[in-house]
Amino acid sequence: MNKTVPTEVPVEAFVAAVEPARRREEAERVVALLTEVTGVEPVMWGPSIIGWGTMHYRYATGREGDMPKVGFSPRKAQLTFYGLKDTPEGAGLLPSLGPSTEGAGCVYVKRLDAIDLDVLADLAEIAFARGDYDAAAR
Repeated sequence: MNKTVPTEVPVEAFVAAVEPARRREEAERVVALLTEVTGVEPVMWGPSIIGWGTMHYRYATGREGDMPKVGFSPRKAQLTFYGLKDTPEGAGLLPSLGPSTEGAGCVYVKRLDAIDLDVLADLAEIAFARGDYDAAAR
């Protein structure tokens, strides 16, 4: 069972508690940007991921569940983005973002002011437009 599910925690309350202050300010900017790009209000997924939209995934192993189409977490060490590189278009655009590193399903950014926010908006728009992910059908 997927532990990362939507919660009733208000996004504003979560962001207001982010430390340090610089990370909180970055989080406020990202939430505003991604809300504008997606056109939907964000929802907390689990204790620390802010998500926009929902998509269903199913792997060839049979594991399936729901996750945000676009996700973000303002972690202390870096900003973490989910879903931005999950499409060929997103993966191709990622090098234009600026200084970032990649994990299995996420993109890490140390400073928001070091990346291109227009590219971030484009990546979020691409990710938000995608449908469900069915690896079993591939």
